Amino acid sequence: MKKHTQKQYPEAGDTSGAAFDEPHAAYYGTQHPGIIFKTPLQRPESQMTGFQKIDLIRKGISKNDFERFKDKAGLDYDQLANALSVARATLINKKGNEKFNQALSERIVSLADIYSYGYEVFEDVERFNDWVFRPNQALGGQRPFDFLDNQFGREEVKNLIGRIDYGVYS
Repeated sequence: MKKHTQKQYPEAGDTSGAAFDEPHAAYYGTQHPGIIFKTPLQRPESQMTGFQKIDLIRKGISKNDFERFKDKAGLDYDQLANALSVARATLINKKGNEKFNQALSERIVSLADIYSYGYEVFEDVERFNDWVFRPNQALGGQRPFDFLDNQFGREEVKNLIGRIDYGVYS
């Protein structure tokens, strides 16, 4: 796991690199493991401000972005339908750049935020994808994924990832 350091991300178009404590290219662009969706900011979802997430939700998450998240997370439609509390057909029937409604986009962004944070803390996509399906003592022996179907469960998982980030035994 990584040692906790607060990173500063530049606003879109900032090429000065002044806000970085690490090389500019490592955090700007889709190569950063914490980036899920293609946005003009190209900032990990876990590092977006509330206002940036609101804007993303109001514009709606496209099926293309959803598919990128699905593939990166290694999840199938049944798992995502359960975690997002929607019918599987709702996720499948959209095409290309069609957008999900605001309520579903909000749940998708909330889920992506957790995965983005996990990818940053674990510093490896596959390691986090495996962790989320392993029973965890801090969650009473249940898998973190089993808590992702509602707001309070997502908060518990995010808090657990935060404890791991800060080196607290979890």
